[in-house]
Amino acid sequence: MMNKVILFNPRSANSKHRIPNSILQVGASIEGKYDYVFVDGNLEKDPWKKIYDYLRTGEFKYFGCTVMPGLQPKQAIPFTKKIREEFPNVINIWGGYFPANQYRCVLNSGYVDYVINGPGDEAFPMLLDSIERKTDPSSIKNLIFKKNGEFIKTSKAELFDQDTLQPLPYEKLNSFYPIKYYLGKTFLGTRTAPYHSSMGCPFTCSFCAVVPIYEARWKGKSAPLVYKDIKYLKEMYGANAVEFHDNNFFVSEKRTAEFSNLIKNENIVWWGEGRIDTINKYSDESLTLMKEAGCRMIFFGAETGNDAILKQMDKGGTQSGEQIKKFAERMKNFDIIPEYSFVLGLPAETPEKVMRQIDEDIQFIKQIKEINPDTEIIIYIYSPVPTEGSELYKEVQKTGFRFPENLEDWLDPQWANFDLRKNPLTPWLKPEMVDKILNFETVLNAQFPTLSDYKLTRFQRKTMRTISSIRYKKGIYNLPYELKALQKFWLKYRRPEIEGFYTE
Repeated sequence: MMNKVILFNPRSANSKHRIPNSILQVGASIEGKYDYVFVDGNLEKDPWKKIYDYLRTGEFKYFGCTVMPGLQPKQAIPFTKKIREEFPNVINIWGGYFPANQYRCVLNSGYVDYVINGPGDEAFPMLLDSIERKTDPSSIKNLIFKKNGEFIKTSKAELFDQDTLQPLPYEKLNSFYPIKYYLGKTFLGTRTAPYHSSMGCPFTCSFCAVVPIYEARWKGKSAPLVYKDIKYLKEMYGANAVEFHDNNFFVSEKRTAEFSNLIKNENIVWWGEGRIDTINKYSDESLTLMKEAGCRMIFFGAETGNDAILKQMDKGGTQSGEQIKKFAERMKNFDIIPEYSFVLGLPAETPEKVMRQIDEDIQFIKQIKEINPDTEIIIYIYSPVPTEGSELYKEVQKTGFRFPENLEDWLDPQWANFDLRKNPLTPWLKPEMVDKILNFETVLNAQFPTLSDYKLTRFQRKTMRTISSIRYKKGIYNLPYELKALQKFWLKYRRPEIEGFYTE
């Protein structure tokens, strides 16, 4: 029967390959009902040939593709277009943050038929069933498509109890791509596995791609199930470290403490993403337990030290500049490294005010490093997210900024860099402002090489610190060519990326 499914994970990294949890989740949702295959653009030399060879058998009716902002559109767009041209009867279904947030240009392309707008655990199999039965899919939640020239955007489904979802089909993935290829060396360990233990986030930050998808909702797997899955990855595939790529792993202190108690004797080192004002409410006992259980570093969205801008960002909660500083100091007591991300270059009334905000945040970052030198700093240039109704996005629109209306325009390298927060393309940011942000980042990362730069030798770290010392202390950031040369030569340095999307 011609109803097989190709689940495609487009190339998302230049070197570090992660287990494609998104298409594993979709595979789990149709397990036993539809036959499916995996194609991973990160591990295929020619992923189009693999896709083409499957399609020309005539057995495959559906092409499911996850598309995160950044690098993945570079394969997703041309491959999906080729499928429509050469195999016009194949149904093309996209999921992920990119098509959910940019669904108009995606569906107007003429070669993407449906967008899964959120978790596909129920929407994807129900859509396939509807197509097979030739029924109207309008009642399926978490779905966007066009009908008679109009966009149909169905209501959001409730987030499932995560413990009731089908287990991820690791064994099936292993039959296509040995999982050992995905467990790479990081600063955490020699065989680091990615894992998602929850869906969504209970906050509404206006610069975050997660917000339009989950609408301030969060559901997590129970601590025993998370532990069971991690132990399975350890025993079956030799994982000795875990990166939790949840949008917000630490929502529940009770769950975190329970998981820490379970995992503490497994010799697993781990990292996750959370909020400062949430974890600052954790007890000292919980933080001590987390460290004992292998928690090495936590990624936090500090964003800015300016309380007015935090409010403009709809940051929610109780986060403030003063709290950000105090929390960095508190974390020294537990030997857990706070990894603070900052978003610079938000719109303001005048260019002078934009530059002043940038200068203030640079000084704030330097204060954080004085308080806790071990604090890791990641700097992003603000890139708008189409969060309907947010005051920040309204301000963005007033400046004349617009997203591409043609899907293939996203293939322009400047838009890929925009999604990775490397190229702002925003009218309020002048070249000298962008240069200042990027040059400061170069000096900062030379003065304080990050723990993630584990390949650097002690000599190389000391050399970069020595050369960058005067620049950092005197605030001389322009034209740091000598530092860029060292970073390129020794490290092939690049700004850390969190799978193409950005969280609190």
